Amino acid sequence: MTAKVVSEVLGTYFLVLTVGLNVLADSLAGVFSIAASLMCMIFALGDVSGAHFNPAVTAAIWSIGKIDGAAASTYVCFQMFGGILAAITYVIIYSGASFALAPEDGYGVAEVAVAETFFTFVLCLVVLSVACSPSAEKGGYSEVFGLAIGSCVTVGGYAIGAISGGCLNPAVSFGIATGGAIGGEGVSEIYDEGAYYTLFELVGAGLAAGVYFTTHAATGMAK
Repeated sequence: MTAKVVSEVLGTYFLVLTVGLNVLADSLAGVFSIAASLMCMIFALGDVSGAHFNPAVTAAIWSIGKIDGAAASTYVCFQMFGGILAAITYVIIYSGASFALAPEDGYGVAEVAVAETFFTFVLCLVVLSVACSPSAEKGGYSEVFGLAIGSCVTVGGYAIGAISGGCLNPAVSFGIATGGAIGGEGVSEIYDEGAYYTLFELVGAGLAAGVYFTTHAATGMAK
């Protein structure tokens, strides 16, 4: 478990750090950079912890019985820790600068709810299908699963980045909220925006687990 926890912290840390640095740099290729970061961490650490790096992904995997509750809870705690540590790091790198977790101008909670729910659903469904399905366990997708999962971040980033920011990950949401609080946005941001983003992302994870059971019934589901 120690090795798995270290892997989850590292993977989540570099994912959230990449998010923060790209946003603060106004990068024109931020979506690709973030997706590449996730893909690299999946290939680097997937054989250690399964490379969840996302509490919503862990929740989806727990929902289909591929991880027990104690391990899932441990993963989530350390993923959140990695995200918060990454936020502190990018704030330090940028001399105290940060940014808020909030819908883009012209959008509100309703738009965030739909955007984050459905694109977290896409991410989690792909993870379950290419990393947890019977075919995946037989090595059927071992060469491409990191690319497939990382590409979901590209899809979500471009599709809803201009609406909600395209977090798709409670560790990213709480990390950004923490960075915003440190940078002067106020601690309430962690409990307000961070909490409702996380709620919608977890709903997406639950939907993905339900659809996975339906679509993979003929292959024995998660058994």
